[in-house]
Amino acid sequence: MLHFPRTDSKSNAFRCLRRVRRNCPWPGFTLVELLVVIAIIGVLVALLLPGVQAAREAARRSSCTNNLRQVGVALHNFMGAQKRLPANGNYLWNGSAITTTNAWSGMARLLPYMEEENLYRGINFSVSYSSQINISSKKISVFVCPSEMNDRGQGTDPTYGNKHWPIDYTLNNGTWEVLTAKSTRMHNGDGAFGPNVGRRPSEFVDGLSKTLACAEVKAFTSRVSGAANTATFSTPPAPPTDLSSLSLGTFNPTSYTHVEWVDGKVHETGFTTVFTPNTQVIFSDSGQNFDVDVVLATESNPGDTYAAVTSRSYHPSCVNVVMMDGSVTAINDSIALPIWRGMGTREGGEIVAGQ
Repeated sequence: MLHFPRTDSKSNAFRCLRRVRRNCPWPGFTLVELLVVIAIIGVLVALLLPGVQAAREAARRSSCTNNLRQVGVALHNFMGAQKRLPANGNYLWNGSAITTTNAWSGMARLLPYMEEENLYRGINFSVSYSSQINISSKKISVFVCPSEMNDRGQGTDPTYGNKHWPIDYTLNNGTWEVLTAKSTRMHNGDGAFGPNVGRRPSEFVDGLSKTLACAEVKAFTSRVSGAANTATFSTPPAPPTDLSSLSLGTFNPTSYTHVEWVDGKVHETGFTTVFTPNTQVIFSDSGQNFDVDVVLATESNPGDTYAAVTSRSYHPSCVNVVMMDGSVTAINDSIALPIWRGMGTREGGEIVAGQ
């Protein structure tokens, strides 16, 4: 009778496993080794992440400058066709109060020159935008910076969802004064744009290449108004260095600037050069600090319109701007205030070669 040796399957399996381990150049990881590998991967990801974020910001900034180039081209095409710039809203004194004859913004008038012909044709400029929600609720992509954190509608409408869409590129209304002496001669400020008037190229004595046309702003910036919207000034007040010298009204945290691209008022589609780019204009309310824009009295109020509406952006340490000659450049936050204000005037005679 033949006798076969007894085979223990379990012992054979262990012997095979030991042979595999001896012959394998990479034996199993211990828990400590695994944790070290995970830590190394975490460090590599942490080192890589800033580079990825920087690349994304560079792409967004490039897209932003492209938007501004389109605005610059549209401005020049408008001037070529109309021989002047668009007015940023129209207002009249009717003997006792201000009448808004056309509230539509200068940016809205540029639509046919930036591939928005169909939308432009749907606008009735003789009727207020507040009754044309089908227009005012639309997002104009070229008006919104890719870095904007509040790219969302404003207001509620049962048909269109929202009433307005914000804007990140607004028109240069000058240093501080926007619209004053409303009961007599409707005096404008010293910028490239303003209510009631469309400037001709010949009016830019400082030169088109030295004068701001459009600059970045942040949507949904908190707005502070003057204490009385009927206040007028026999002697023009100097631009403030902070808010302590201004008589301001009650703060409304739901009152914002740059949320209506259709509206020609300075706090919606304009900016001024009271403060340099990205300056934090702090207003304190109930123990909380807000970075604000200030308009003493809007253009539709009988009081003088003086405004500190600051150019701001989400790009690190700069804002993108388009000059009146159509060129696009980035302005560093550290720019000297006299130079920045000089760039904002159309015929101030300032020397701004050092910007």
